This record gives sequence, C-alpha cells and structure tokens, in this order.
Amino acid sequence: MIQTTVFYCRFLLLLVSVQFILTMHPLRIIILFLALFSLPELLNAQELKAKVTVMAARVATTVDRKIFTTLQTQLNNFMNNRKWTNDVFKENEKIECSFIINIESAVEPNIYKASLTIQAARPVFNASYQSALVNFIDPELLFKYVEFQPVEFNENRVQGTDAGVANLTAVLAYYAYMIIGLDYDSFSPKSGESYFRKAQNIVNNAPEGSKIAGWRMFDGLRNRYWLNENLINTKFNIIHDVIYTYYRAGLDKMIENENEARANILQALIQLNALNKENPNSMILQFFMQGKTTELIGIFKKGSFEEKQKAVELLSLLDIPNANKYKEELK
Repeated sequence: MIQTTVFYCRFLLLLVSVQFILTMHPLRIIILFLALFSLPELLNAQELKAKVTVMAARVATTVDRKIFTTLQTQLNNFMNNRKWTNDVFKENEKIECSFIINIESAVEPNIYKASLTIQAARPVFNASYQSALVNFIDPELLFKYVEFQPVEFNENRVQGTDAGVANLTAVLAYYAYMIIGLDYDSFSPKSGESYFRKAQNIVNNAPEGSKIAGWRMFDGLRNRYWLNENLINTKFNIIHDVIYTYYRAGLDKMIENENEARANILQALIQLNALNKENPNSMILQFFMQGKTTELIGIFKKGSFEEKQKAVELLSLLDIPNANKYKEELK
C-alpha cells in the first residue's frame, strides 16, 4: 500500500513538472535543458586529472601487497575527487599530473619511507603538444597507513590527530596547490599566488615527527619549504614573469608566430639568468629547468645563428648538467 502511494505521488509530481515546462517560454526551455546537460560536467569539475601510482617492490614480501593496491585506489580518489579551487574546470581544462610513490622500506609496522615523483604538464595552445610544468623528485616522504584507513585532508587541521597518517595527504595537497599555482601563473603573471599561499599554510602547519622531513628550512636546501619560499618571496618575483613569458608569450604563440615566440622564450631565459645572478643556486631555478632540455633544443634549433649563440650562453649557465648537450645540438 505504501509503495503504491509513493508511486502515485511521484507520477503526479512528474505530470505537474511536465505541465510547468510546457507553459514556459521556448527560450527558457532551451536554457533549462542546456543547464541540465551541463550539470554532470559542473559536478565533475575538479581541477586535476591525476594519476597516483604506488610502487612497493622493495618492501619485504611479508607485507600484504593488497594494502598498496588499496592505498593507490584511495589516493587516486582523493586527488581527483577533491575540489582544490572555487573555479570551474571543463574536462579538457583539467591539469594532467602524476604522482609516483616509490616505497623504499617499512621502517616500522604500518610506517613507510618513500620518495615521491611529481610530474605535471600544460597543453600548448593550438597544438597537440604538452610542455612540462613540474618534473621533480621529493625524496622525503614518510607516512603511516593501515588498509582502508580514511584518506583525508583538512586545511584547518593539517597535522590531524596522527602525524604519520596526516603527512601523506599533507604532502599530496601541498603539491596539488603548487601545481595549480604554477598552472595559473603560466596564463597570467602572479595569478597563482593564492595557491602558493595555501601551500605555505601547509608548510607552516605541517605534521611533526622525529622522522618526518622536508617541511623545514634546516631539512635541506632542496625541499618543500624552499620551493614554496622561493615562489612567495618578493626577491624572486621575476620568476612569475619568467613562467608567464615562457609558456603564454612563448610556447602558446609558436604556431601563430614562431619567431616572436622564440624571441620571448629567449627573453624569459635572460630574466632567469638575471635572477640566478642575484640568487645563485636557488631551488626555483633548478626546479624550473628540470625536464626542459629537449624542448629548449627543439625551440632554438630553428633559430638564427645569433639566437643559438645567446641560447647556448644562457643555458650553459642555467642548466649546467646539460651544458655540453646544448653546445653540441645548437652549433
């Protein structure tokens, strides 16, 4: 009896809804249907298209491998289903990125030491090509995980109730905000600042523990603290112009006007070299240059003799490990 009543109620509601729609102006009906069709996209408008991989080949075989499969699934859901900004991203606007957690050992039961490889790419306008935005290895990832434990992150309680548990999502959230900030910077100068500030909040309130590292200035010269510091410190302000010029005024214009685009990229390298002179061996310089060698060679191979000479001069200073490669390829 109850089910029959519910059925009739739903049927009457449907009739009323149909009658209401039929009384609407045709233009409003079109708008309504467009809104309904776009609703799934709005509900699934997260910013990242992330792939998280957990590798545990080096962990003792006494540990059940299914644990790491479960963790990988949970982390993929965490990164892709969470809203990181208030902006709406279309499916083709999502930032493609990958996180490879390479577990080195179980230092204690349920506590793991790992490295984290972070990569993110940015599509080039009017091209099928994607340019590296982030290509970095973080060697300091310590975390606690028990299968099926909640994978959560709260900006207001970064430390959580257990430092080891909280550290995993704190690190991933930190890099999510850094990636988004860099992506925004590549479209408009300094537009990523609010996301670098969100990452700074994580640094300032990071989980603490005797074996947790990477969050403090004295943990080393190439860590999460220094990367974030370089991107919010005003003495490094020019890096935001470099990022914009390289991607938006450079790569995005390669199809439209290759010569102008190449000149803009050369200008970005000149700015980067000026930054390097004032702040030698800074982390942000090495961070920016990683993964760009082949791309830069391809850009300047088609340049004039003078452009090649200037590019080799600058790149030999900015990317010392690959100096000989630039000299050989850009003769």
